[in-house]
Amino acid sequence: MRDLNSLNRVILVGNLVKKPELRYLPKNNRAVASFQVATNESVYYPDTKQTSQRTEFHRIVAWGKLAEFCQRYLDQGRQVLIEGKLRNRSWAGRDGNKRYTTEVEAQNVVLLGRRPAAAEEMPAGMETADYSPTDFPDISEPTGDEFPGEGGPEGGGEDDIPF
Repeated sequence: MRDLNSLNRVILVGNLVKKPELRYLPKNNRAVASFQVATNESVYYPDTKQTSQRTEFHRIVAWGKLAEFCQRYLDQGRQVLIEGKLRNRSWAGRDGNKRYTTEVEAQNVVLLGRRPAAAEEMPAGMETADYSPTDFPDISEPTGDEFPGEGGPEGGGEDDIPF
């Protein structure tokens, strides 16, 4: 049974640091895109009456069709809204030391801001990652393996809100 009083949800609005890197996992040919989003905030220091900008960089990972959408439509500097979950992972580095990282696993990507001139090739209504599988005929339909432990792309995971 899951704890109904917990929630793992991240919402970021920021700019892409550089174009997403897309690769395919060798075992199952599953697409994975990784990229960074920079967010800015103003910090006011009352003792000096000064304001300064603070920039945070967030690692983002997208899987399956969402990864291919990101690689196809996201460009450096583009403003985006990312909705997802925080994920922690660890691995052994080449030197044998254990390494850790925290990243946002994207579940939804919305393109914001002005449309660049190259966006004229983008089909109407494709500004978000909510699309039908027929919009990308060259991409296979996701299987239950695309989202392990979550019951497929429609959810059914631990973060579903019961109301």
